Amino acid sequence: MKTKLNSSTPSSDYRVHPSRGESWTADSLYPFWEIPKNKLLNERVKELRKAGNLAEVLFWKAFKNKKQLGFDIDRQVIIGNYIADFFIPELGLVFEIDGSSHNDKMNYDLERDFFMKSLGIEVIRISDIDVKKDIEKVHYYVLKIIEDRKKYLIYHFKKHL
Repeated sequence: MKTKLNSSTPSSDYRVHPSRGESWTADSLYPFWEIPKNKLLNERVKELRKAGNLAEVLFWKAFKNKKQLGFDIDRQVIIGNYIADFFIPELGLVFEIDGSSHNDKMNYDLERDFFMKSLGIEVIRISDIDVKKDIEKVHYYVLKIIEDRKKYLIYHFKKHL
């Protein structure tokens, strides 16, 4: 006769999850699994990944290596009814590469940033010209933002224990 595990007994692959009222480890300083996602945008995400403008491709090549950043960075991620250019889920950190197409979308960008900030997500905007002309400068800037975000989340997490 097999012994059935009690539902309160975690299996070996059980992971702590804050949406069940449990605390999470410092491996993920932001509860990214709770972000709402409009699945109707899945096809659009695939199109954007295939199309990729030059600045986004350069940014992706510079930062896709997890060993270099210390975190995974995902490209074209659905957050609510919006699509973020780049997202580090464990930090709740979005990077938007802004080119001339954003000039006539200021209200849309403000609305979108407000929504993401309401979820505790930090949005960082980087000029596509900076990415194209000085990726090294962008690299140092991104690493500093990541370090600052980690410190902020660790402080915020410890403060609420």
